[in-house]
Amino acid sequence: MKMYLLVPMLLSLSCGGPKEKQELNQLEKDIQDLMQGVEGEFGLAFRLLDDSDKELFINEKEVFHAASTMKTPVMIELFKQSATGKFSLQDSIPIRNEFKSIMDGSTYSMDLGVDSQEALYSRIAKKGSIYELMYQMIVKSSNLATNILIEKVGAENVTQTMRDLGAQDIQVLRGVEDLKAFEAGLSNTTTAFDMMLVMEAIAKGKVHGSDNMIEILSDQHFNGLIPKYLPKTIKIAHKTGAITGVQHDAAIVDFSNGESYVLVILSKNLKNEELGKETIAKISQLIYTHVVKP
Repeated sequence: MKMYLLVPMLLSLSCGGPKEKQELNQLEKDIQDLMQGVEGEFGLAFRLLDDSDKELFINEKEVFHAASTMKTPVMIELFKQSATGKFSLQDSIPIRNEFKSIMDGSTYSMDLGVDSQEALYSRIAKKGSIYELMYQMIVKSSNLATNILIEKVGAENVTQTMRDLGAQDIQVLRGVEDLKAFEAGLSNTTTAFDMMLVMEAIAKGKVHGSDNMIEILSDQHFNGLIPKYLPKTIKIAHKTGAITGVQHDAAIVDFSNGESYVLVILSKNLKNEELGKETIAKISQLIYTHVVKP
């Protein structure tokens, strides 16, 4: 039996003239048709980065577990603090696997078996540069690197920087695998709208190190969601995130002619994660086709 979304789909469309509105309405219908074939919930935010004000929102203010998408805000904070002279991104930092829970200060360690960057664990008790750990945090989504860097910059500072960018609902509270905090309901969260604002700030050079961040995000190792069905000739700077029942991707899609757009697709409560991933890839393809149509 086909299972439909458990929450209402709240859509906002904005565009120039009647024809563009009609085309966006059709795009929205096609996207909803895909989403409604999946048991789970989705949030979407799309904005063309030009003067057309073309954008499309579906459940854009719905709150989702941020999963690894929160690593992009951490990267922004690293570049910000480096720019203010607190440290250099080339500074060395100890690689360790002992962290403090935000619940009670008790220590916990990362589980090698659930991290996506195993190589870093062989270097525990040695040192690496902040830049290297940041790169591994984004490109290979290293949880170990993430926790080291969050303790370096402070989760509360990351959240405040997001507020300064206009992202009012993102919460970066802690590092990864803090089980005591998780069991207490204290998790990093985001909305599709806020993540769109974050990626837009990078795309438009509104944050320190934007060009460098785009290059790092463009080296993303996990490309099975937004980039899957897009041409290999275009540049896609993006960050994925996944936990049980959750698949996210937040991207800047840049064409060689200078045209670009931001697309964020979040999901949760997915009963079939492979179907959810394929749906995200097909939604991305629909939006790309809409943007590049003759």
